[in-house]
Amino acid sequence: MVDPRTSVDGIRDYIKEVDAKCVLTIDAAYSKIKQAVVGTNVRYIIVVSPADSLVGLKKALYKIKNGAFQDANDCILWDDFITQGKHNSIPTAEYKKDTCCVIVHTGGTTGTPKGVMLSNDNVNALVLQSILTEIDMKREHTWLDIMPPFIAYGIGMGLCLPLVIGMETILIPSFDASKFDELLLKHKPNHMVFVPSYWGTIIKSKKLKRKDLSFIIAPTVGGDTMDKELELSANRFLNVHGCAYTVTKGYGMTEICAGVTGTLDSNNEIGSVGVPFVKSIVSIFDPVNGQEMKYNDIGEICVSGPNLMLGYYGNQAATDEIMHPHEDGNLWLHSGDLGYMNENGSLFIIDRIKRIIVRFDGFKVFPSLLENAVFCHKAIEKCCAVGVKDAEHDQGQIPIVFIVLKDGFSAEKVKEELILLCKDKLAEYAQPKAFYFVPELPLTPIGKVDYRALEEIAKTTAGI
Repeated sequence: MVDPRTSVDGIRDYIKEVDAKCVLTIDAAYSKIKQAVVGTNVRYIIVVSPADSLVGLKKALYKIKNGAFQDANDCILWDDFITQGKHNSIPTAEYKKDTCCVIVHTGGTTGTPKGVMLSNDNVNALVLQSILTEIDMKREHTWLDIMPPFIAYGIGMGLCLPLVIGMETILIPSFDASKFDELLLKHKPNHMVFVPSYWGTIIKSKKLKRKDLSFIIAPTVGGDTMDKELELSANRFLNVHGCAYTVTKGYGMTEICAGVTGTLDSNNEIGSVGVPFVKSIVSIFDPVNGQEMKYNDIGEICVSGPNLMLGYYGNQAATDEIMHPHEDGNLWLHSGDLGYMNENGSLFIIDRIKRIIVRFDGFKVFPSLLENAVFCHKAIEKCCAVGVKDAEHDQGQIPIVFIVLKDGFSAEKVKEELILLCKDKLAEYAQPKAFYFVPELPLTPIGKVDYRALEEIAKTTAGI
């Protein structure tokens, strides 16, 4: 599964990674694929067009907008592919435990994306665990799928779960967050999965003003931590618009097939990402000595259970680094996320281990704590704290905060107030060195704040 927005060189790397002999692509990406297969062992390019499943005016309009696909000698059209295989017998596939069924790639924010091998067992476990929650999911419900299918989140939660239940699944091939309100009003979906940042668009929508949203059963978010204030605002918005439910949150990552915890209305603590799914074990361990920690102590979140990936394709060393057995004999995956679990079993995410800002004197600053303090100011729309090299010392970093202001506020005045606010709410060693006001925060392809991009901006921006 490959993001079609990937560069030609990136796609070529994916092809070579698995020594692919065949590539199946949509017509709009054909020219890029044609370049990417050069120097590889690909023998066939199979091309499918959305026009194949359209009729009448819609088909004509698609071809006008996108241009009719020109047949090429080095590709096979989907219809021809199906025709050529029409009389071939297909053997029944036998079940084999822990067999890789799909390779999806990590985000690549800390290096080359790694190919995560997920099995049928992984995906089916995720589906079964989701069904066994108390969330009301029925065959007659509808599911709005806006998550791309080339990520584990999109495969597991966006496609397989609703299709196994038998729901009508509404596919959005090119999602535009600014038009989320239109999708809700047009399709009236009962279920949906998206990232927390999209709630800002929904809450501010003029088109949803005084609209009835009682059709929503599970407004689910994942893929990123949800700010507490945004969560409270989203819950108030749902209540005012007739929805009987609150925001459903979850936690997961590509290496654990998208999700292993979830909130339900009976245990939906503000700021938490829920309790572990059936058969999944989630616990907190000291990242230094590996000892299991007590309730409410911050440490690394580790997971054991049926959702664990088979490993990174062709990279056993990286697999062993993230996934290995503990003293209890279970295989555990080390998430790289910092968090804690309370006595109710609710999991709370604090930060990524790799996001921790380490000062020259060894003191550690959690970016999320800075962000929570800054968010207390009424003028803040969005913010993200990052670490940059401390120019006054031989080693260490200093924290700075990138900020998007709400309309009608002065950056200079807000800056003065934030300095006082942080002095009141944060330890001396955790004080931000600077505040940098920007029109928008950069996002990754699935809508997370791209803190790596902000770190690069901070390196090259003077006067912050």
